[in-house]
Amino acid sequence: MKKFIAPILFAFVAIGASAQQDTLKYRIQLTDKAKTTYSLSRPEEFLSPKSIARRQKQHLAIDSTDLPVCRVYVDAIAQKGVKVITLGKWENFVTVSCNDSTVMNRIARLPFVRSIEKVWMVPQSKITSVPPKRDSLINTPVKTDSLYGPAISQIQMSHGDKLHDAGFKGQGMTIAVIDAGFHNMDRIKAMQNIRVLGTRDFVNPDSDIYAESSHGLSVLSCMAMNQPHIMVGTAPEASYWLLRSEDEATEHLVEQDYWAAAIEFADSVGVDVVNTSLGYYTFDDPSKNYRYRDLDGHTALMSRQASKVADKGMILVCSAGNAGAGSWKKITPPGDADHVLTTGAIDKKGLLAPFSSIGNTADNRIKPDVVAVGLGSDVMGTDGIIRRGNGTSFASPILCGMVTCLWQSRPELTAKEVIELVQRSGDRSKFPDNIYGYGVPDMWNAYQTTR
Repeated sequence: MKKFIAPILFAFVAIGASAQQDTLKYRIQLTDKAKTTYSLSRPEEFLSPKSIARRQKQHLAIDSTDLPVCRVYVDAIAQKGVKVITLGKWENFVTVSCNDSTVMNRIARLPFVRSIEKVWMVPQSKITSVPPKRDSLINTPVKTDSLYGPAISQIQMSHGDKLHDAGFKGQGMTIAVIDAGFHNMDRIKAMQNIRVLGTRDFVNPDSDIYAESSHGLSVLSCMAMNQPHIMVGTAPEASYWLLRSEDEATEHLVEQDYWAAAIEFADSVGVDVVNTSLGYYTFDDPSKNYRYRDLDGHTALMSRQASKVADKGMILVCSAGNAGAGSWKKITPPGDADHVLTTGAIDKKGLLAPFSSIGNTADNRIKPDVVAVGLGSDVMGTDGIIRRGNGTSFASPILCGMVTCLWQSRPELTAKEVIELVQRSGDRSKFPDNIYGYGVPDMWNAYQTTR
């Protein structure tokens, strides 16, 4: 019996920083997995025991999308003179880098290649690669009378504190946070008791994920903080995987390839719930920009991947986007995906944040699904001090932690049943709209209605 080794990571071992020297990246869509060495009858070779158990518990079949990309195909592509960047098994693709676009013509003639799309090119104004500089620390957060610190109102809005009082704080649950970096998380005293299972950087495996962007740090704090009277998040006793897929230096389709690898990794190691506060609709190459008709859950790679998450037995909570006050206004992929909880932003009085993106999807599904506090959210800063933040980026994890606690309280439910339960508990569930969706969910009511 082979030991489970998370096959999607193998491509990262040898390429490291050398891939960054190339000027082009392409996504190569494959036709099949006919020459795979794996078998659906031996899932322990490519899925962890927890991942398998999660599927079995929800009566979900392990299917061909779970099989890793055929290594013989990957090797044949690499032999054409390109470097393998990442793989996507659910959508069956290989992402590569090179300096010569003509090599893609030779790859296109391979019998197992369906299509090729350019997903990245070096910026015209070359970005100097400088190691990120760590922010200075203060590490003297203010104590308050409230157990939750200033974050009390953002959990009370959905009565998530009542779930905590009933003993459901995320124990035994695993959350993956797919984001842009977790700056200084390893040095902030108030975050040292967060249960981090591990980290992975899908943009640059050689980087220090704790020296990258601060965005993921603030996102994580909304859920994972567990310092009474300083700040307690919405799932303080859950365990966390910290995954980086966003490259803040540029905006290209390849970041969706990284995200695809990250969500598949989360699945493979047995994660229960995923939060992603990332979304895309415009790119450095304007020809790749999305149109309203593309918000169908199937056009963007991230959306196609996200729409499969519940079928793998996980729940995905994602931000709706911050384009509500601009010319775009609409939700951003993967927020248009099916069977996910797309989260808009309100303030602590329950009023819509003006920047919160609106729906519906191109095929007229209700979006956003629900709303949570995202205007004046209490989050951790890179200096170790609690501060206020604005964005659906924070509404999403605030909700995500509560959804995790709800699922902990009702482990017999499937991922899709939990999603539907959260929607039904919204204060606008009888008349959902394209602004608030199903409204502010009542987690305590959701818990009680399933007892």
